[in-house]
Amino acid sequence: MRRRAWIGELRTWVTGVDPGLSRLRLAGVATAAMVLAVAAMSVVRAATGQPVTVVVFAAALAMISNLSVAEPDDHRRRVTLALMVLPAAAATVVGTLLAEHRLVSDAVFVLVMMVAVAIRRYGPRGTALGMAMFMPYFFTQFLQARPEQLPTLLAAVGVGIGSTLLLRGWVFAEKPETVLDDLLRAVRAHVHALALAVVDLLEAPAGDERDIEAALRDLHRRRTRLNDTMLLVVDRIEQLRDERAEPDEQAGEDDDRRALSFAVADLELAAERLAVSARRLADDPTRPGALEPPVREALLEGVRGLASATATGTPEALRAAVLTGARHSVADLVAEHSGARPREQRVAFAVVRLADALEGEEAAVPAPITLAEPTDGADADEPDAEAPGRPVDRIALSTRQAVQVGVATSLAIVAGELISPARWYWAVIAAFVVFAGTASRGDVLARGWQRLLGTVGGVVAGMLLAVLVGGRPIPTVILLVGCVFLALYLFRVSVGLLAFWITAVLALLYGLIGQFSVETLVLRVVETAVGGALGALAALVVLPKHTRAAFREALDDTVLALDAALQAAGDRLTGRPPAGLPVELARAADEKLGTLRLRAKPLDNPLPRRRGRGSYQRALRVLTAVDHYTRALARLSDRIVVPGWAPTLDPAVARVRANVAGLGELLRPAGSAEGDAIVSAEVLVDTAEAWAARCDDPGLRRDLLAAVRPLRRIDQVVVGFAGDLAGTARAQEPAESRG
Repeated sequence: MRRRAWIGELRTWVTGVDPGLSRLRLAGVATAAMVLAVAAMSVVRAATGQPVTVVVFAAALAMISNLSVAEPDDHRRRVTLALMVLPAAAATVVGTLLAEHRLVSDAVFVLVMMVAVAIRRYGPRGTALGMAMFMPYFFTQFLQARPEQLPTLLAAVGVGIGSTLLLRGWVFAEKPETVLDDLLRAVRAHVHALALAVVDLLEAPAGDERDIEAALRDLHRRRTRLNDTMLLVVDRIEQLRDERAEPDEQAGEDDDRRALSFAVADLELAAERLAVSARRLADDPTRPGALEPPVREALLEGVRGLASATATGTPEALRAAVLTGARHSVADLVAEHSGARPREQRVAFAVVRLADALEGEEAAVPAPITLAEPTDGADADEPDAEAPGRPVDRIALSTRQAVQVGVATSLAIVAGELISPARWYWAVIAAFVVFAGTASRGDVLARGWQRLLGTVGGVVAGMLLAVLVGGRPIPTVILLVGCVFLALYLFRVSVGLLAFWITAVLALLYGLIGQFSVETLVLRVVETAVGGALGALAALVVLPKHTRAAFREALDDTVLALDAALQAAGDRLTGRPPAGLPVELARAADEKLGTLRLRAKPLDNPLPRRRGRGSYQRALRVLTAVDHYTRALARLSDRIVVPGWAPTLDPAVARVRANVAGLGELLRPAGSAEGDAIVSAEVLVDTAEAWAARCDDPGLRRDLLAAVRPLRRIDQVVVGFAGDLAGTARAQEPAESRG
């Protein structure tokens, strides 16, 4: 069983849209860009007689331009990379001209860092342009650049950023014509892994609790991985829709990609149904292994058929036959009307449902039945509502951090000079980067601690590597490339891992130029610790943002975004003009949830006055499920409009929205448990589903029932969690809804 799970894991990593694979590709391109920049600037250096530092300057800009650009599509990446040349060149000129005037250059350096942080408010592009200001200015101070070097340094700016633009923007840019096929392979790979996990669960012996629990954990992991991948797939499809080249091609491409979006959403829901029904079967007192042998074999044969159909390399012609066989295997269970085996029958229904969805993946989705004209979406730049609490909490994050960075780096320059006039810059970098990707003092403390631990580990690793190669050029260069690649590969995983490998790179560089010493590496640890401590101190005393306040604001934003998406989907389903496109509002909610995950990291402990199961991480899993089903409902609303459904659907949507709002109140760290009452919407959802089931058109009936399912799942996860957390959920409707 474990061997099959390992094989499934490998297949999904190799063929799927996987975060690890994405990081691998980015690290490979970034490393190649650095190598290209070094090669090109070596030629320039040989022609101009400049020192080797200009080569290091170009390599550093190639690295930072790869790390800092996080635009979602190729066109925006190219524009951002091209724009980075301007602030990088300006910072190089100013830094070089001021390098000999230490006090003035230090004051301007602090100002540059404050501006670099302040413009993060403009999103990924602002962050990238800020780093394009910071890094060149820092290097001009570090390298003690002279005015006569300006032409070569400006050439290094163009070469460093140009290498990234060439490789990431064109040579290794994703080809739209191949992306859709890759997405389908990714989806099948993860569905295949989930089907194998279900097979393991069904095969687990009835009395072997250890095997059953292991299979359930594996199934949960596969389901989570599938959900994460589906989110990446849908986002990538939306990006492809934004990258259309010719206006006359837009209509056809939109139809194809919308069809794929619908097919992927349907497949995700079907795979979820199989996972949930299998888990519920495992919860049965009889356990899967105690099923009647014919029933167990029928279910196993059906799920194995799904796994075979989604296996990498299965021919298209064979896939249809295998799916037909899977349906046939469970046909008797599906047709059974005795009600004696409801859980087994639900698994059989899920097998048929997933087989249908896998076939639908290849077919065109029918045109929308009715389409209401949508109104323009909400203005993305609309200012946020005034936050409650202390006046300092209403200061914009970028403004607060700009002030904190100014204070922290000013102190770091002074402290770094006192510790070592030659290595002061390590303290400044530590004080600056500790604020990257943070929103509260808890975030800053966590990142500072990770960076310090990574630096200490990197010193040990660097000393071992430097001793191992003994300054020999070829082995050192090979190890340098490897360490740079690992730093670039792991920087999105942990700032500590980035610090680890960058420190190892420094040790190898010092060994290569004959300046390696243990004292130098220990000095790096001290400077890093001082810089990180000063950054944490500034976060604690200068316009501090409490971690719980940051979490609370992100939670409120997430709940409001989910509510807006649910309302828009309900309006569109019933023929009313929504306040915005439901799919776009759902994507905005997902972005808010991503921010909430970051804010919750320093709070990974039980909620106040709520011990045990009520942890922040479990709360995030519940909100992730709500977000998942909200996106599914938003996608379905794009193809269904039935005004006559409003009398029964509207009350169900309203109750589900109220429950989501009540969940937000329960999760507020400073809130009370007496928020809005969370009341099960099951009766209201049943009423809406009964209306949908009476629809005469089979295709429309299927779509309406599919739209009810996400509402039911949102209600179930919210009510279930609220019951665990505060005991406020009730299993019946209010009297007015039953009357």
